[in-house]
Amino acid sequence: MRNDLAAKQLHRPEFVPFHVPQIDEEEIRSVVETLRSGWLTTGLKVKRFEEDFARYLGSRHAIAVNSCTAALHLALEAVGIEQGDEVIVPTMTFTASAEVVLYFKARPVLVDCLPDTLNIDPDSVARAITPKTKAIIPVHFGGQPCDMDSILEIARRHKLHVIEDAAHALPSTYRGKSVGTIGDITCFSFYATKTITTGEGGMATTENPEWAARMRMMSLHGISHDAWKRYAKEGSWYYEVVHPGFKYNLTDIAAAIGIEQLKKCDAFGASRNHIATAYNGAFSDLPEIQTPACKPGVGHAWHLYVIQLDLERLKINRDQFIEALKEYGIGTSVHFIPLHLHPYYRGEFGYAPDDFPKATEVYRRIISLPIYPKMTQSSIEQVIEGVRKIVQQHRR
Repeated sequence: MRNDLAAKQLHRPEFVPFHVPQIDEEEIRSVVETLRSGWLTTGLKVKRFEEDFARYLGSRHAIAVNSCTAALHLALEAVGIEQGDEVIVPTMTFTASAEVVLYFKARPVLVDCLPDTLNIDPDSVARAITPKTKAIIPVHFGGQPCDMDSILEIARRHKLHVIEDAAHALPSTYRGKSVGTIGDITCFSFYATKTITTGEGGMATTENPEWAARMRMMSLHGISHDAWKRYAKEGSWYYEVVHPGFKYNLTDIAAAIGIEQLKKCDAFGASRNHIATAYNGAFSDLPEIQTPACKPGVGHAWHLYVIQLDLERLKINRDQFIEALKEYGIGTSVHFIPLHLHPYYRGEFGYAPDDFPKATEVYRRIISLPIYPKMTQSSIEQVIEGVRKIVQQHRR
């Protein structure tokens, strides 16, 4: 009995995590160099990261901050969101996209998603506009850009600001333009699971110099321009507080990682595309699995690979499918629990599941599979084999 158990454990598949960041010797050397420099917080490394990032996207201005949430907050502040305003946000997103609206005592107005891409539905956006609406926050779900032509047309017609949540969308393109050069302000994430990482971090890009200056100032207590230089040789002890701001600045330690990660962004994107292509091909003959829709004219960053289960064809539900994948040694996640299903948004705004039927329905069926550059070919094959075997075992 003991030998049988040992044999089973020996042949149990190794666990494939949902995500593992790729940190190489270049990032480690860059951090060590920063630590030895004696300058750890916002300094020349942050400035270089901003310049590299703006150059990479073709954006005029890039402002590095300590999270995408911070970038979104600064963006809304820069365009003048105030108490009582309304900002349109997709319900199919992480809470940060709507949370930042609440910082102003403004109202996040949730709208439904498209059932194929899970991106914000432009028709729902148009219907949600009121005289109080001041901005739209499209979220590029999973790394696929939203229908920006429709959203920008709606925004121009109603004189609304477009603040893109591009936490998933580096490097993504829309009709030949890099995400980060399309809306009024675009906000990126460098969280540990994102397409490039600084551990924690974010970036805001814009073509508008006034908004850029405002975000830069407000990211460091509302202190006058280049306040970080007051501790440098060429700096001065004197500074002025122009407006009560926030503590959102990125550190040189984090930027040291980001500088090296950005150099690999295209290679990381190619790896993710390779995995997505392998998954698409492997699941194409399974009617129980709907693979992610990819619209023409877009470059997908493949931050997420989200399948939808056809539950009518299966004898198990989504949660049981996830447990079966875990037993097969595969880590997964769910992106996202729609905001209108969370207790806060139900209680505070009275949202109900039927208010956004598309998001409610797809939520029951979605699973995010592992997709990251560090995945080995054997791990990719293990995910494919696991999904296929579970479907075969539990199809109706």
